[in-house]
Amino acid sequence: QVQLVESGGGLVQAGDSLRLSCAAAGRTFSNYAMGWFRQAPGGERRFVAALNWRGSKVYADSVKGRVTISRDNAKNTVAVQRDSLKPEDTAVYYCAASRVLSSTAAAVTYWGQGTQVTVSS
Repeated sequence: QVQLVESGGGLVQAGDSLRLSCAAAGRTFSNYAMGWFRQAPGGERRFVAALNWRGSKVYADSVKGRVTISRDNAKNTVAVQRDSLKPEDTAVYYCAASRVLSSTAAAVTYWGQGTQVTVSS
């Protein structure tokens, strides 16, 4: 079992940056690929970014250039930096742990509880 706890969400203005963090506890953190998904009201949960323990990264095309994912295996944390935020980036952002590097929600083994990001225009 892996427990994931997100932090760093909040209300920001368009053009601002925000850093979301996820702390993991439980099974060996480095065994998992870690990622972020987001879900807007009434929408599906959509992939944002992911990386494995080797540092290989995958980004969603919709946010490429405005997102950076990183992890600290010593601290069992993964973070995502969102830049140049737009109102359409408003969503609940979820931390995710997967056994393989993947951009699909079906591959996720563990989910965090989510953190709300609201971008005002």
